Amino acid sequence: MLQRYFSWAKRINCMANQSPSRKAITDFHLLHSSGRKITEFHLSSIVKICGRVEALQEGRKSHCLLLKLGFNADLILMTTLLDMYSKCTNIHNACRVFDEMPHRDVVVINSMISGLCRCHLPSYAIDLFTEMNQSDRDVGTWNSLISGLGQNSKGRAALISFGRMRVEGVEVDVMTLISVISICADMAMIVHAQQVHGLVIKSGFELYLPVGNAFVDMYAKCGCMGDACLCFQNMPFKNVISWTSLISGYAKHGFGVEALKAFHQMEMEGVVPNKITFLGTLYACSHSGLLQEGWISFTTMVNKYSIAPTMEHYTCMVDLLARAGRLYEAHEFIEKMPIKPDVKLLTAILSSCCHHKNVKLASAVGKKLLQLQPQEAGAYISLSNFYGLVGYMEGVANVRGLMLERGIRKEKACTWIEISRKFHSFESGDRSHPDYQKIYDHLRVLIQKMKNIGYVPDTSMVAQNVEELTKEEILLGHSEKLAIAFGIMSTPPGLISKIEGREIVARDSSRFDHFKDGVCSCGNYW
Repeated sequence: MLQRYFSWAKRINCMANQSPSRKAITDFHLLHSSGRKITEFHLSSIVKICGRVEALQEGRKSHCLLLKLGFNADLILMTTLLDMYSKCTNIHNACRVFDEMPHRDVVVINSMISGLCRCHLPSYAIDLFTEMNQSDRDVGTWNSLISGLGQNSKGRAALISFGRMRVEGVEVDVMTLISVISICADMAMIVHAQQVHGLVIKSGFELYLPVGNAFVDMYAKCGCMGDACLCFQNMPFKNVISWTSLISGYAKHGFGVEALKAFHQMEMEGVVPNKITFLGTLYACSHSGLLQEGWISFTTMVNKYSIAPTMEHYTCMVDLLARAGRLYEAHEFIEKMPIKPDVKLLTAILSSCCHHKNVKLASAVGKKLLQLQPQEAGAYISLSNFYGLVGYMEGVANVRGLMLERGIRKEKACTWIEISRKFHSFESGDRSHPDYQKIYDHLRVLIQKMKNIGYVPDTSMVAQNVEELTKEEILLGHSEKLAIAFGIMSTPPGLISKIEGREIVARDSSRFDHFKDGVCSCGNYW
């Protein structure tokens, strides 16, 4: 009987430490209903599992049992309970547990800081951190704050905290560095990224697998794909995350063929791809016009690796077909999907309908899209612009009316560029920059040079009823054009496109474009 009792406890604990699932919760209920004694050891394991699988109701039951058995003075158990509530995004109960604890050590406070950040309350996390005595903070406290701020899109505040941490003499660990590397990646701050790389080498963490993976991702997101490849090649060990970071990097830089080569090399080395890997390959095919290769990748994922497609995979496939002009194939693919399309998927096919000027399908997709009542302005603007392009002004008025009715406002496009460690941001039609007159003058000169070798401005998307020259002037105000013109003016000649004899690396919200000798890295695929 005693041996059987310990086997139950061992099973529950193993599930908690390895691959937590609801099976462990069922086993715990069986153990409890059998009348056997429940210890703090059992409760710690089951509460941990409830947090990982976000089983809030079962977690509350465990909380009640914990109180009933008198374990509320167990600091470790109560910390696990606090962590469970925050992982289930029930910050109210997490705060109650924290407030009711008679004693709190640094581990408890670190857990509370992480919980507040996880529940998108970074200002409260900062307040709690500030209330601590400097001598009470450990590296875990700083890590909780820095990573939490990064996860809440407060990268600058996180980097300032990292600077304070070093000034106060707290020794960084591998978790600190991984968090800071990820923040530099998300913000594409190449100068900071290179400084952190130097610190990693100095600290002796360069050969750690998670650090290597983070560097590949960071350099790719900073627009330095060559450095990302170099970091990848220098890694002594590689796992599926390493290969996925490389493939995704190639995909976002428009290097579709290179992404597929990396995928095949990964398979040859016996590394099994996951669903994120296939997102990278499908995205690469979609943005490089590799239609057949995209189909092969999708069928390989489903048939060879038995990975069920998610909405993101379906969106990539629809985008792949639609960009290639296979609009009705894309529409048929949507009709046969086992799940209903979401806003992103419909926006993808609508964009291609507009590009290929398919009025009938664009109208049908547009109606479905507006029925979903998307909260992002992009879908409305795409449809409105398309209606304006084909001269359907009633449709333009209807879409604009829906935007007004639903409180949807279009935010101006914004592009930023870093020159000499200073960031300059530009909005569409921006004239707020001190050098705006010089920027526009330089841009006009560039456009004229382009016209001299055959460039014809596409004014079809300018909805205003004005003369052609005025439409061209409006196009000059595109935020990316302003940023690139300023970049050419402000940097010494080196490598940007055919006219200037230089290379341009431009980044939008989802990918990079490398322009060299007048050609984009994606092969000028739209």
